[in-house]
This record gives sequence, structure tokens and C-alpha cells, in this order.
Amino acid sequence: MKSQICEMLGIEYPIFQGAMAWIANASLAAAVSEAGGLGIIAGGTAPVEVIRSEVQKAKKITTKPIGVNIMLLSPHADEMAKMVCEEGIKVVTTGAGTPGKHMDMWKAHNIKVIPVVPSVAIAKRMVRSGADAVIAEGTEAGGHVGELTTMVLVPQIVDAVDVPVIAAGGIADGRGMAAALMLGADAVQIGTRFLTAYECTIHENYKSKILKAKDIDTVVTGRRTGHPVRVIKNKLSRRFNELDLSMAPLEEYEKLGAGALARAVLEGDMDNGSIMAGQIAAIVDKEQSCKEIIDEIMTQTNNLLSANRNK
Repeated sequence: MKSQICEMLGIEYPIFQGAMAWIANASLAAAVSEAGGLGIIAGGTAPVEVIRSEVQKAKKITTKPIGVNIMLLSPHADEMAKMVCEEGIKVVTTGAGTPGKHMDMWKAHNIKVIPVVPSVAIAKRMVRSGADAVIAEGTEAGGHVGELTTMVLVPQIVDAVDVPVIAAGGIADGRGMAAALMLGADAVQIGTRFLTAYECTIHENYKSKILKAKDIDTVVTGRRTGHPVRVIKNKLSRRFNELDLSMAPLEEYEKLGAGALARAVLEGDMDNGSIMAGQIAAIVDKEQSCKEIIDEIMTQTNNLLSANRNK
């Protein structure tokens, strides 16, 4: 399957791997890229040299394109913006801000810039600032989310902008990908499915939690803070809910959430860690290699689209 985004980025399949902080490292990103998708290393709030090291590790694993996600609210965002130029990265995805001030530098280095957007208005703003494509992420996704669902968000953004749209949120198999393409998306971004990839280095407790997840096991925390996050329910999420009910000061949320994602990813703390995952986690029921995941998704997608054309 070829698409505009494949031609633009030089990738085989229109599948992006989600940029999950503490999770999307060289091992995962390189494996996805080697399998024909676009692997993305997540910058998060990590120091620039940590991410530079991951980029250099990924280059030793694959010669295919890889991307870097830059969270623009990170204190290291400006340094990260320069680092991707120095390391020859050709695809940057962004979140939590507008990348306008870095555009000229990135364009001068032939970097394709693809922001994550939760609404039509923000998608239009990003395209005006020079974005080459946008990732329309619905509230079904894991981690930081907006309000609109993927089903309603994607076609509205497709109608509103003249650049390729990558659909994200609630997609983990060929059925989800085929649906996204029918909505007008040019590609999909998948996060939760890759959590159980062999090349994903998260704690086994985290993988087990995904594999055992049921359809109603995720919840959105922190809506009062303006930075809602979708996670799998546990003691931590219940404590966040208690803060909501008590109208606690925002500082209490920050204190409770500090280091919570790392506790889940690195230490396997399933009680007090932030187990970020999308609503689609319930259909993720096996461990596979990134290649097996991508091949399976593409086969199912092509079969579904072929069957639709033949009706």
C-alpha cells in the first residue's frame, strides 16, 4: 500500500508508531522502521543528550527513516530542535505547543514537520505555520488526550486542511486502519499495540496489564488540570479522582503525578505508576515482533479494502 505520506517520508507502509515518553526508545523505533513503518523516538522531558544517544543507537539498527517527537513544553525543546538537525533526522512530530519558531531551521535541513492535533482549529494553525502533515489524535488514545473522538475528528480535519492527515487513537488492527483510511486519513499512528512488541522494553508487568485489559479498564485523569491523561485504572487513578472530587489545588496533582510514568515503565509499579494506554488495549492479546504486528495489520487492512472494492 502506497500513500502520499509514504512517498513524502520514504517509508513502505503508512503506519507511524506512537511517540510514548519513556517507552518509544531506539529499540522500539528502529524495529518499527525496519519493518516498514515510521518508528518515532519520544523526547518527552528527557535531556537532549539522552535522546541523541537513542537516535544514534537507532541508526546502528536500521538505515531506514526514523522520527523524533519533541514535546514543545519541555525545558529542553530548543536544544532538541537543534539536535534533530545535527543528527540528520528527517521527520519530527510535535506536541504541547506550536513549532513555528523552529520551522525555518527545520525546513533548511529538509525536515518534515508533523504536529499532533486534537481539533480542527489547531490543525489549521499548524498548517499555516508550515506543517507538512498533521496527526489527528482522538480521545481514545493513551496518554495526553483531547475531547473529540477519532471517528469525528479525522474527517473534519481531512476536510479542513490540504496536507496529509494521520489518524491516531483507538487503532490497533487492520479494521481500525481500514476505517481510518475510509474516513480520509492518509496513514495511521498506533501506540498501544506496540506496547506488547518484543522490541518494546517496558517492564513485563506493564505488558501483562495491557494483555489482560478489558474494554472499560481505562479512565481519563486530570481533567481539572487542563492536561487530561488516559491510563489503565489503578490506585493512582483513583487518587487522582479523589483530588477531582475534593477540588484539590493543582499542586497536589503535580505532586501525585511526579515520576508516575517512570514507575510504571521502568519499575513495573502497577499500583502507583501511570499505566498509559488507549481504550483499544482490550483487543491487544498477544506479544509479537514489530514486523509481525505491521505485517498482520497491513494484510488485514488490504483484505478489508479489497473486499469493499469488490462488493
